[in-house]
Amino acid sequence: MRLAAKGVTAILSILTIGAALTLPLSSAFAGDDKDTGNNVTEDQIVRALAPPKKPLTRGLSIGPQTTDPAPSTAETKLLQSVRGRATRSLSVTEREEIATAAKDKPNIDLEITFDYNSANISAKSMPSVQALGRALTNPDIKGSTFVVAGHTDAAGGEGYNQDLSERRADAIKRYLVDKYSIPAADLVTVGYGKSKLKDPSQPMAEVNRRVQVVNMENKTTASK
Repeated sequence: MRLAAKGVTAILSILTIGAALTLPLSSAFAGDDKDTGNNVTEDQIVRALAPPKKPLTRGLSIGPQTTDPAPSTAETKLLQSVRGRATRSLSVTEREEIATAAKDKPNIDLEITFDYNSANISAKSMPSVQALGRALTNPDIKGSTFVVAGHTDAAGGEGYNQDLSERRADAIKRYLVDKYSIPAADLVTVGYGKSKLKDPSQPMAEVNRRVQVVNMENKTTASK
């Protein structure tokens, strides 16, 4: 009986040790998943912003060939007029013209948050901003002109949100120029406040507080 009791005790001890080893390991994996959050990778950004690749052809081909449309004369003039401009110097008309020109261009929405009532990039969003910096220096898209557009949710007045979106777009540009040596003229910053909600049905949702990056023109056709 005494030996049987010792055997049961030994089995229970082994099970207890196994459980103790298993629980922290599971918690560690759960923590890793949680820390990833909404941060994007450099590769995801490059793939989203890269223009469609032209198909390679040899000799004669049958059927129409699809190529990337060259920027229109109006778009080219618009980009030349706003490159290097201060965000707050853009008129309402220019902001809308930029939005129209950017509509069908390669783009990505980044959920970049800021400290409350400020243009300071939050610590949790810094990995996304750093991934953006690395992506914009990637050979596949480096040298293009990019629009960095700031958006807010519908909380607060129109003037307040417009100013906040402009300051936040400027903060992203300043970081990219300072840390990744991206030419300032290649980054056109514009603020839209709460005028272009991503989800109008939920005007206060976090998804509306975003920074959109748009590749306005291929580096090989850019007129600088």
